[in-house]
Amino acid sequence: MSVYKKDDPVFFKEAVQSIYTRQTVKPSEIILVVDGPVPETINDTINGLQKEIPVLKVVWLKENVGHAKSRQTGLNDVTNDYCALMDSDDISVPDRFEKQIMFLKQHPEVDILGGQIDEFIGTVDSIVARRSVSLSNSEIFADLKKRCPMNQMTCMFKKSSVMKAGGYLDWFCNEDYYLWNRMYLQDMVFANLTDCLVKVRVGSDMYARRGGWKYFCSEAKLQHYMLKNGIISLSRFIYNVLIRLIVQVLMPNWLRGWVFRTFARK
Repeated sequence: MSVYKKDDPVFFKEAVQSIYTRQTVKPSEIILVVDGPVPETINDTINGLQKEIPVLKVVWLKENVGHAKSRQTGLNDVTNDYCALMDSDDISVPDRFEKQIMFLKQHPEVDILGGQIDEFIGTVDSIVARRSVSLSNSEIFADLKKRCPMNQMTCMFKKSSVMKAGGYLDWFCNEDYYLWNRMYLQDMVFANLTDCLVKVRVGSDMYARRGGWKYFCSEAKLQHYMLKNGIISLSRFIYNVLIRLIVQVLMPNWLRGWVFRTFARK
């Protein structure tokens, strides 16, 4: 888990408590990466959490390095093979780890396990949408060719598998999708649970962040990587890029929001 200067200290505290204090199966360690200088409010929150949670280890970075590098920094310090991800403003459901560990014990061949997410605005019970993902390895691989097939903040994986695929590498707003592609090329086994594992906080700027020329270029470049590595065909590449150009560049934010809510959410 990582935190940076623009995170809300109240939301951040709730996120950390949701993965320890309120879990039916508690983690044996929590690696928190502080991604660059943070305000005193977050410093104070971290100090309080260290007193409250004995397994919390804090790694301080002098400069902000972004999501991919901060996640990889945390992953380097993980001592268990099974490692879970968490974002700094979301809420994990109380039995998230219990369900994931039980599944992975029953299916040791699985390298990475995720689940569904419910998106909320304001209070955690004000659910506005669900981002559903496919369950089986074959279905996930089919979805990989069209969209990101995993909800990153729900994922628990084998550290050794992720490291074998190269770990987290920087790719603007798509470091997770890039990693899933590299794991696919390494013949890793994917799975998702039917359950909602994390409740995700969304705001009015959510769809604005999923648009713009820079975001589109990042996605188009990733599609080219998939084409070059034989993950998608030329026709699928052209289709994927055209759809992303329309939605991410040509559409206004309000229309993009409607498209996401209508076609990419339930």
